[in-house]
Amino acid sequence: MTKSDAARIDARGLKCPWPVLRAARAMREHQAVLLLADDPVAQVDVPALAEANGWVLDLCEAEGHTEYALRRDMAES
Repeated sequence: MTKSDAARIDARGLKCPWPVLRAARAMREHQAVLLLADDPVAQVDVPALAEANGWVLDLCEAEGHTEYALRRDMAES
């Protein structure tokens, strides 16, 4: 699954917990989510959400925000 296959959630400008809540909601319906967030608290909350749910997390710093690629671990499915 590539980034382009993931559901895209643009949470820039939203303060936590909103980015995390939107990512969690999207992961109910999708195998992968690309979350864009600029709240510094998301750098703690998103990895915690991924770990708590057993999701794989890749992150990339972009200009002015962070991109969090969340996906279900297909090996555990």
